[in-house]
Amino acid sequence: MTNNDILRRLRYVFDFTNAKIVGIFAKADSVVTKEQVISWLKKEDESGYEKCNDKTLATFLNGFINYSRGKREGDQPVPEKKLTNNMIFMKLKIALNLKSDDIIEILRLVPFEVSQHELSAFFRKPGNKHYRECKDQILRNFLMGVQLKHRAKLEEKAKAETEAEKGAKTKTDKTQFDWGEKSEPDSVIQNEYGSPINLLL
Repeated sequence: MTNNDILRRLRYVFDFTNAKIVGIFAKADSVVTKEQVISWLKKEDESGYEKCNDKTLATFLNGFINYSRGKREGDQPVPEKKLTNNMIFMKLKIALNLKSDDIIEILRLVPFEVSQHELSAFFRKPGNKHYRECKDQILRNFLMGVQLKHRAKLEEKAKAETEAEKGAKTKTDKTQFDWGEKSEPDSVIQNEYGSPINLLL
């Protein structure tokens, strides 16, 4: 997967606007323009496409962590100039506040099975005898699982909001003719003494 692919996928999954992405970069103390964001979101065969390098994606992911978890006090992490899938996986795990069991459940949505032991190997430091390289297939399946989980939540939320709006409109339609105190019927007039006279129509 390319960095551009990952940025596009995250934008879609969490329904980020271009302005929101600019704001997430700002969370990592980085200034980018909407034009830059648009160029990173384009596909390679599209006019205006610009490659999203490792440092740019690392900055976005650091900003995503601050956006999701809150910005920590003190010095901020320096964005890596060289990213691996393991680093990307770890940053997303932190940003989404996921535990190993959560990730396993997300991968099962694809479906893709991975054990606790296999998963923990992706988050170990390089050089550790249990370290395992995260291949594109793992990261792609994880992102797909996140998409299935979070897009479903967004759709449920949108459906609930739509139902609430319909309910509010129905309630308004039922009460728009309620004028408070009941008025005299149209078939009631007053005689010369001011007493009401009911007319039988």
